[in-house]
Amino acid sequence: MTIYNFSAGPAVLPKEVLLQAQAELPDWHGSGMSVMEMSHRGKQFMGIAQQAEADLRELLGIPANYKVLFLQGGASSQFAMVPMNLLRGKSSADYLNTGEWSKKAIKEAKRYCGVNVVASSEDRNFSYAPEFAGWKRDPAAAYLHYTPNETIGGVEIFDIPASGDVPLVADMSSTILSRPTDVSKFGLIYAGAQKNIGPAGLTIVIVREDLLGQTVAGTPTMFDYKIHADNESMYNTPPTYGMYIAGLVFQWLKKLGGLASMERHNREKAALLYDYLDGTDFYKSPVARANRSLMNVPFTLHDAGLDEAFLKGAATRGLLQLKGHRSVGGMRASIYNAMPREGVLALVEYMREFEKVRG
Repeated sequence: MTIYNFSAGPAVLPKEVLLQAQAELPDWHGSGMSVMEMSHRGKQFMGIAQQAEADLRELLGIPANYKVLFLQGGASSQFAMVPMNLLRGKSSADYLNTGEWSKKAIKEAKRYCGVNVVASSEDRNFSYAPEFAGWKRDPAAAYLHYTPNETIGGVEIFDIPASGDVPLVADMSSTILSRPTDVSKFGLIYAGAQKNIGPAGLTIVIVREDLLGQTVAGTPTMFDYKIHADNESMYNTPPTYGMYIAGLVFQWLKKLGGLASMERHNREKAALLYDYLDGTDFYKSPVARANRSLMNVPFTLHDAGLDEAFLKGAATRGLLQLKGHRSVGGMRASIYNAMPREGVLALVEYMREFEKVRG
């Protein structure tokens, strides 16, 4: 039986990448060492790290005046690192509130500055994203932060907000590399790896050079982006194996044709699921059509009393990790880059059969 893993993260990885990592696990390219055993300052690993960065820069078209950092601490550490590094003498920052991860970023930022919430979709249970025209910006804000894709609520913002001269900051943990992105429109992008990049434990930060070096007083050395940039992410021992896997994923994406090709693949997969949801009253998508995520698809059954039976039946078919987040309930199918089209087709087929029996 084929297993399809719909987990929101840690999430499915490309089978090709897993098989290559398996083959190279005890002996990387004749070195006699696993990547996990290598010195992070040794020639072999430095080559792995440099290639990974070069491939990521190529995939995203990252301009030369941006630094790429491979860090630890997850995206949650960035909730604090962003204000520590980007306030630069100012006392406030703008934040958009579109869900649970936005709320956590806002809560952490309040430790360091005043937070102006430019708009919120909490009034409709985070089922949409507020239109840009209605955002109430603070002219004195140091930066503007938003979450392009809310993993829990399945709300995605497809257009990049115009922030003017104010640095735009994005938590792209669950959408990075799923489609082309104009990095030059951002001051800083951060993303946990465990959805579209690699295993948990690695966090990628892409930051414009002119934003470095003006941390708030008392910032720990490990929370200073400039320290990591000056040391090419080698100030301390980085998550080496995670960087290696990320590098393999970047190469896999390049072989598939890059991010434009991946976007076509992702839109096709998402359409299969959303089209089915729109054609039935048995299931429902709670998200506004304009903001339906390509990565995380929440849905509910018309009778919540059937949830457990649905999940149990799905597991017998090899369709795993479909239970929705505890804060919202229902179901959630995360269909990141590495989820094949066949996995979504298998899910839709099961949903159709379950509806036929229980509807």
